[in-house]
Amino acid sequence: MKFLKFIISASFLVVVFYVLNNPIGSVPPMGKFLNPTTGVWQNEQDDFAVKNIQIDGLKDPVTVHYDKHLIPHVFAQNDLDLYKAQGYITAKHRLWQMEFQTHAAAGRLSEIVGEKALDYDRTQRRKGLGFGAENSLEKIKEDPESLAALQAYSDGVNSYINKLQLKDYPVEYKLLSYSPEPWSIEKTMYLLMYMTDMLCGRDTDLEYTNALRKLGKERFDFLYPDFYDFDDPVIPTETDWSFIDIPITQIPHGELPLDTITQIMEKPHPNNGSNNWAVAPKKSYSGNPILANDPHLGLNLPSLWFIMQLATPEHNAFGATLPGTLAIISGFNNYIAWGETNATRDVKDWYKIEFQNENRTQYKYGNEWRNTSLRIEEIKIKGKETFLDSVIYTHYGPVSYDQNFKGNGKKKVGYAMRWAGHNSGNLQNTFLKLNKAKDYNDYLDAIIGWGAPAQNFVFASADGDIALWVQGKFPNKWKGQGKFLMDGSNPNHDWQSFIPQNYNAHTKNPERGFVSSANQHPVDTSYPFYVFNDGYEAYRNRVINDFFRSKDKFDIQDFKDLQNNNFNLKASELLPYMIKNIDASALSSEEKELLNIVKFWDFNNTINQLAPSIWDTWWRELFNLIWHDIDVEDAELGRTFTYNTINLLKNYPDDDIMDITNTSEKETSHDLFLISFKQTVKKLLDWKSENGDFNWAAYKQPYVGHLLQALPAFSRFNIPIGGDRNTVNASDVNHGPSWRMIVEMSTPPKALGIYPGGQSGNPGSKFYDNFIDDWAMGNYLDLNFIQDQNNTDGIVVTQTLTP
Repeated sequence: MKFLKFIISASFLVVVFYVLNNPIGSVPPMGKFLNPTTGVWQNEQDDFAVKNIQIDGLKDPVTVHYDKHLIPHVFAQNDLDLYKAQGYITAKHRLWQMEFQTHAAAGRLSEIVGEKALDYDRTQRRKGLGFGAENSLEKIKEDPESLAALQAYSDGVNSYINKLQLKDYPVEYKLLSYSPEPWSIEKTMYLLMYMTDMLCGRDTDLEYTNALRKLGKERFDFLYPDFYDFDDPVIPTETDWSFIDIPITQIPHGELPLDTITQIMEKPHPNNGSNNWAVAPKKSYSGNPILANDPHLGLNLPSLWFIMQLATPEHNAFGATLPGTLAIISGFNNYIAWGETNATRDVKDWYKIEFQNENRTQYKYGNEWRNTSLRIEEIKIKGKETFLDSVIYTHYGPVSYDQNFKGNGKKKVGYAMRWAGHNSGNLQNTFLKLNKAKDYNDYLDAIIGWGAPAQNFVFASADGDIALWVQGKFPNKWKGQGKFLMDGSNPNHDWQSFIPQNYNAHTKNPERGFVSSANQHPVDTSYPFYVFNDGYEAYRNRVINDFFRSKDKFDIQDFKDLQNNNFNLKASELLPYMIKNIDASALSSEEKELLNIVKFWDFNNTINQLAPSIWDTWWRELFNLIWHDIDVEDAELGRTFTYNTINLLKNYPDDDIMDITNTSEKETSHDLFLISFKQTVKKLLDWKSENGDFNWAAYKQPYVGHLLQALPAFSRFNIPIGGDRNTVNASDVNHGPSWRMIVEMSTPPKALGIYPGGQSGNPGSKFYDNFIDDWAMGNYLDLNFIQDQNNTDGIVVTQTLTP
């Protein structure tokens, strides 16, 4: 008996020892994680602890003032010291985030989390993100100033990494049991490619090809129009384009190939967008231009953004930085303010490639066979052998789909990507120049080399100018080019030329007294170059523009109110029609009760109302009913955009798209209103029985999740914020305004800002998520724009970085 007890005790100790020192599935080795010397407890630290720090390679001391929000105000004597300090400070607070995002961009997550990330890593590499990062670096090497600044930033990051001991590693390294690598310029390039893919990596060419094949051209054009029947574009409709004097690319002869593409790579979030606007002096309460920006992106912890002030004797800038890259991305200096929204232009096209043989060493192009090149992607996998993926490259770009990856099994056929992101150029230089810019000409000089992702760069200056450029390197396409899969053997289907920079859509000091963008169509039909409907926003932009037409003068509170505006224009344009045309006699008493609630809704998605939950669920059920039957087995088809769906429901209620094919009756939109509403009520009542009240905040369940989605303890849930993806306050479940900024160009500028996170990347810090509650309530931080480094008003602690 004693021997049996000994065996049981010994076996238990063996199991405990194994669990403490080895990972089980996705669970980290708990012994290392809980070790009192090197484990998680070491991450409970004072963010202000060290007052003086030595950094190799500095030329002069750098002063860093921290305010009560942990915002660093950095004062250096020269640019290289400034960007070296930026690298060091950012790494101090956000190292794991910086490196994890570059691993994600480079297709290296399998090294960290194992084989479950292999398909993701293959996709990233087959998109050519590494190819694009290498091209960008070659472009940057042509600019010694940018290259030197990037190297200084990299050296600063490494100065921090080199000081780390195991106990100091950010907690995520301990959880996943790996160590930080040295930083490099290449990592910054990957991070910029990651953002490029996030903002201009979406396309519908292959889905539309499937839809065209199924529906035919006439029906396709009806369901997927190039323009809507209204137009309130980014650039005012009264703009005169007569100065454009170059020919538009003509439509070539020949048929487009219509293959069915069975699997399609995961696309960036469809709601990645933003708002920005600026009012001229004549519409400002103070006579100073006022500018606002709020980028809409995925909401994560640590936050995408890190606020900093970056100053030398020659320039002084403040705003949101992107950890891993240089300078201020959305911000202001003493002379100008700037911000960006996604321009959503189609700069990614797909080509069917015909290989000469199964070896794929040559492909057909015109009357010849061109040589391909081969890129071997070595994907290291934690605990497994390295996976080798052979990716063929053509002059278009990578053959992302072939028989080895999400292809159709044809060994002599592939699908190649032509993407502006692969040649986006020196993106870093744009922000280095914007940080130093003093007027409109400097702003234009800064953005002129921007290639991709296409952005609406808003501008305001202390001189009184406002402007907005739709900036990117855009192919001069023939009508219809790039909307479908194209014939890679036909040279006429290649991009023939690019729109000259000075013909990109833009406006300066328009008569109406404001500029704005919210990811809507950039221009009206009078703009001579081909710009088709590529998922442009249809609601936020009209609310914004109508607001600025509503009165003569605007103040800072107006700007706050607009950024936090929850009015749902989409619901206001469809819901009354739905209620008018639903057969209410067919509803139960419970269903009538919910219909009555939504009937008297004021169309504001505020947190304490039931109606937004009813509307949101009803819309989703209705949309799926309409478009479910258009899908075909083993193929993905693009569903038309929201505005046209509503147009069909209201103006073509008897169209065949409304018919549910597996019923004997022919349904109309009015029938779908009834069916979808009954489904809505059932879904909401089921939800209520399990979760309680379905007011908008409870039902939407907004959250800001940790980058490692399996770590709920490092996330924030049930955040009480209103809005939805179609309101100006575009707060969705875990997507929305990632940085709100308002700047008045007074002397010096006065600015407000907030984002849903905190300055520290350490979950044990009080600065990890301390902005979230204020962000949700529509509050802002007063940004302390220090003009003299000796002025320490509002400063909690000062650090000195010394050589």
